Amino acid sequence: MRQPASKTRQLSSAAQDYIKAVYSLEQEQQPVSTTALAARMGIAPASVTGMLKKLAEHKPRLVHYARHQGVTLTPGGRAIALEVLRHHRLIELYLSEALGYTGGEVHAEA
Repeated sequence: MRQPASKTRQLSSAAQDYIKAVYSLEQEQQPVSTTALAARMGIAPASVTGMLKKLAEHKPRLVHYARHQGVTLTPGGRAIALEVLRHHRLIELYLSEALGYTGGEVHAEA
């Protein structure tokens, strides 16, 4: 029997990056504003606003976003963030242990 596609495979890599960045800021106990998210990701705040609206309208909803009130992950968004981080760490481990990549190379490739 065929397994359903992973929830992360249904999202673009850009959407995954946003979710991961929101999660990271939440873990640092920082308010997650569009400005903070833009600074973390090195992009324009207007670009952040557009993606946050898409993530808030995604089915199932991945973030709670209200203009001038910031963004928080929904439980589903948090689960996806953890899955993305887990995959990233597994790739880093494989590159390091199996292929002998160094620390700087591992993060860039993963």
